Amino acid sequence: MARHCQVTGAEPGFGHHVSHSHRRTKRRFDPNIQRKTYWVPSLGRRVTLTVSARGIKTIDRRGIDAVVAQILARGEKL
Repeated sequence: MARHCQVTGAEPGFGHHVSHSHRRTKRRFDPNIQRKTYWVPSLGRRVTLTVSARGIKTIDRRGIDAVVAQILARGEKL
C-alpha cells in the first residue's frame, strides 16, 4: 500500500535522524494513513479509500459525496 492520501495528497517527508554527536542518518516522516470504507449514496455502493487522519477530518467536514466527486474529477479510479 502506497503511503499516499487520496483526499489530501499527503506523502512521506524525508529528513535526518540527528544523534547527540550530530551524525545524520536518513529517515522518513510517514503520514498517518488508514484504509477506510465509506457508503457513498451518489454511487449507491461502498468505496474503500486510503486516507490520512487529516483526510478523514476533511471527509467529515465536506461530506463523502463532495470528496468522491473531487477524486473522480481528477481521474482516479475508485
